[in-house]
Amino acid sequence: MFRAVTLATLLSGIAAGPLLAADPPKPVAKQTATTAAAPDAVAIVIPANITAPQRALIRLEILLDRAHFSPGVIDGKLGANLKLAMSSFAAANGLPADATPAAVTDTLVATDAEMTVTRYTLAAADVAGPFVEHLPTDMTELAKLDSPAFSGPVEAIAERFHMDEDLLKALNPGADFTKVGTEITVTAVGKTKLASAVTKIEVDKTAQAVKAFGADGKLLAVYPATVGSQERPAPDGTYKVRTVATKATYTYDPKRLTFGDPGKGKLTIRAGPNNPIGTTWIALTKPTYGIHGSPDPRLIGKRASHGCVRLTNWDIEQLAAAVKAGAEVVFTGAEVRAKT
Repeated sequence: MFRAVTLATLLSGIAAGPLLAADPPKPVAKQTATTAAAPDAVAIVIPANITAPQRALIRLEILLDRAHFSPGVIDGKLGANLKLAMSSFAAANGLPADATPAAVTDTLVATDAEMTVTRYTLAAADVAGPFVEHLPTDMTELAKLDSPAFSGPVEAIAERFHMDEDLLKALNPGADFTKVGTEITVTAVGKTKLASAVTKIEVDKTAQAVKAFGADGKLLAVYPATVGSQERPAPDGTYKVRTVATKATYTYDPKRLTFGDPGKGKLTIRAGPNNPIGTTWIALTKPTYGIHGSPDPRLIGKRASHGCVRLTNWDIEQLAAAVKAGAEVVFTGAEVRAKT
């Protein structure tokens, strides 16, 4: 059962917190893949089983994402990655370390009162593929694919808007994601470009976080990360960015790596969002180590890596667009067990 609500109702606080926009709310931007956004007063239909606390967390995650304190995948849950984003934002903005979600939201809204959800119309490019419905897990089989592409429109659209697939479907029950012209509710993430070039990256192994700094030492962004493991730790010390590769391929070479089946020989996985290193690779001056994306954003910070630093695809793409060869990369702290 569903009920039509205004966007202001959707975005109300955990209890009776402030609205995102003044009443009446501003028109929602109706977007397409091929045309610029145009004002269109659209009622947002929200399933009744998405509770007020969950709506408030969705709102908070989107605001943090836009402020470049990434919560990772937006899922409406108060998990470790959202807590990291909140604490990082609080520290950078003079809030108490134990600032509540409502307090963090209030501070964010003071400088960002834009809508946090919008309507989106599926275009031909959204549903055309190519898709790989059943992605193999075996490296040999992956190497046979033209591309480790998305499994279907739901995964592609969810990643485009930094959303958990289950949340995307929950916000749009009964929606046909394979049909051009279908209108859906999505997050209004936007604002992906960092304010300036990144000259220093700090990888905090204890916090499982990556911090990006500008030339003036200003903190530009914080991302949740999977950083090595206790069995295969990330390196210590200071290195530099060697190169940045978008549309990255992944080469499995058992002569250079310490994991996997050496009997498979050298394999190359072609570029694609479900590549083992995601879409993007930032190579470090330490051989075989880098910062890269992930085929499953839900697992960031929750599953160990083989020593490298793993971000969501959208976070690594944002970071890669702002960093160049020669930027400093500093590893601090020590590996911890995966978060929940």
